Amino acid sequence: MASDPKVHLFEEVAKHNKTKDCWLVISGKVYDVTPFMEDHPGGDEVLLSATGKDATNDFEDVGHSDAAREMMDKYYIGEIDPSTVPSKKIYIPSQQTQHNPDKTPEFVIKILQFLVPILILGLAFAVRHYTKNE
Repeated sequence: MASDPKVHLFEEVAKHNKTKDCWLVISGKVYDVTPFMEDHPGGDEVLLSATGKDATNDFEDVGHSDAAREMMDKYYIGEIDPSTVPSKKIYIPSQQTQHNPDKTPEFVIKILQFLVPILILGLAFAVRHYTKNE
């Protein structure tokens, strides 16, 4: 690691979001992982999906090995300016009322799949009964 790390703005780091130019923010540090894109065991899509945000949780959730953490040192290019990192959005559940699954079209179709054959069978017996008596 450099003795005097460069401080990057989040907006600058977020622009590096392509396969040929990929930077990640993990634990307040900026990494240029472009050379590692083809070698990443999870594929380059995993790394690309972590661009443009603080990827610390994504990185930690996977449970990387100590060897992977040591490998990060060679991709380190500086620190992130914490004041430029957008605050996390808080999930607010919608105020929509819960729907009743018994009123869904899927439920109606299941009922009809049961009733229609019974009605056809009943109609067949009725026709047979009336034609047999005549």
